[in-house]
Amino acid sequence: MFSLGNKVGTSRPAAEPICTLLGEGTRWQGEIHAGANGLRVEGTVEGTIISEGQVVVAPTGLVKGTIHSKHLTVTGRVEGIVKVSGCLEILGTGWVEGEVELGSLVVDEGGMLQGTCQLPPRPKQQEPVPLVPRRDERVQERFSPVAALNSGTHGAAPEIIPVPRGLDRNRF
Repeated sequence: MFSLGNKVGTSRPAAEPICTLLGEGTRWQGEIHAGANGLRVEGTVEGTIISEGQVVVAPTGLVKGTIHSKHLTVTGRVEGIVKVSGCLEILGTGWVEGEVELGSLVVDEGGMLQGTCQLPPRPKQQEPVPLVPRRDERVQERFSPVAALNSGTHGAAPEIIPVPRGLDRNRF
């Protein structure tokens, strides 16, 4: 689940193209709904970012608030609540502080994550019903009843009890 840095032979998911840019020096207050289009933040956002695609917080970017996205890459600073259904990448200059709920996490050397980090809640599963074998599938007795009766301490024969007439012999 957690990965520190890029290992040889490991590839990151292909980045989606960025369609919306909040440039350096720009300040936004309120909500941003980016849809499936990518969003790159180089300025400051105070509020909520909702995206079905990728959000990139550039080295000059600052987000104070809530981010809901499919994929989030941070090289700047994010403070608040982060909910990422896919992968959260915190690169070398990135800083994330707050409550984080995510699918997977990649933190490069130098990247910081301060706060709580958890997987999304999973639906409750029903407890398995124990399988009880049918009577004809049960394991045979290890010892025969006759051997158990003849295994007394002194080797004495078992006592035979007569069954009175009129009673069902199969009951005993």
